[in-house]
Amino acid sequence: MSESDKLPFYDVRMKGFRERPSVGAVLELLDSRLRALPPEPVPLLETVGRVLAEPVVSPVDVPSFRKSAMDGFAVRAADTQAPAPLVVTGEAFPARPFTGTVGPGEAVRITTGAPVPDGADAVLMAEFAHVQPDGRVVARAPLTAGKNVVAVGEDVARGREVLPTGRVLRPQDVALAAALGVNVLPVRRRPRVAVLVTGNELLPPGSLPDGFKTADSNSPMLAALAVRDGASVQPVRYVPDDFGITCDAVRAAAAEADVVLISGGTSVGVEDHVPRAVAELGELAVHGVALRPAGPTGIGFVARAIVFLLPGNPASCLCAYDLFAGRAIRQLGGRPWDLPYKSEEVRLTEQISSALGRTDFVRVARAGGGVAPVAGGAASLSASVRADGFILVPPERGALFPDEPVTVWLYDA
Repeated sequence: MSESDKLPFYDVRMKGFRERPSVGAVLELLDSRLRALPPEPVPLLETVGRVLAEPVVSPVDVPSFRKSAMDGFAVRAADTQAPAPLVVTGEAFPARPFTGTVGPGEAVRITTGAPVPDGADAVLMAEFAHVQPDGRVVARAPLTAGKNVVAVGEDVARGREVLPTGRVLRPQDVALAAALGVNVLPVRRRPRVAVLVTGNELLPPGSLPDGFKTADSNSPMLAALAVRDGASVQPVRYVPDDFGITCDAVRAAAAEADVVLISGGTSVGVEDHVPRAVAELGELAVHGVALRPAGPTGIGFVARAIVFLLPGNPASCLCAYDLFAGRAIRQLGGRPWDLPYKSEEVRLTEQISSALGRTDFVRVARAGGGVAPVAGGAASLSASVRADGFILVPPERGALFPDEPVTVWLYDA
């Protein structure tokens, strides 16, 4: 983007936001600017949890030979219609087949997984076979042709698509690919995510508060969320409230990452330098959203990275990540754009007041057979822990009322 194409930068510090686009408008912007990252070949055993970039089509029949599904005797089904004793002429084991042919009145002892000999069309389970003292075997019940025999291609037929594009690979998917002789899979590259935390007042996560300094809680939350959404997260970097240092940190992060998550420094305070830094280094496409909490959220583009300006208050940070940054990470990695939570329609037990023209992200907990809002402001991390999920009050509603059905997005299914 050339300098002339950039939106003019408006410094909101100590002034406030002039305009705030809707959540829907911001999502439309993201969808128009994001594309899945290119695929890369990855060894099969390293692909669990990765997103398949091309379909897997079976090059073989599985199984490639008729095999026994049970331990017992390979027989001709017609010979079991009458209780005549069958002469056992040999044995069949996995990878050690019986090389002869099963003729009328004959049987071959067989184990699970062994090739079914020519001439046989059923397997008599050991539990339903009576072995006489002379070694001959009698079926306790008649069999039909094909009984206990796995046919060629019964599991997977040659040419069948077994794993579709976009699938997040599970252990059983990898097992199936291995059974087909596949040892490398094309998967989407993991989005590289850099996390920057701004503020002179912050200590590393897990530190005891010291004087007027507090422990950083946003970076472990953001890193865990990004990993959940399929990203590779770089070590967290701490950035003091200094414009020059902020510019250097954003520039370095954007040169290495696909997504930069910046916590704090995006509101109207005199030391909120992040919006200006992003605007000078690239494009500040959004600053301020018609959303509560997380109104100061911003989105920019620096080098090849998309940069998310996330408010420093924990609830606001979580809200902005869930609604915007998480979607972008998933889209880049080839995962579904939708929220990664199960939803449920439930009854609201308490009124929720909102403001027309603004989306409200409201944390809720189960109560009285429905859900109720959880008390706590944007800075309350414990309120997010007490919540079972959240609801979104649409901008056209000024309130939601008791007994009204609402859609809740559940943190735990």
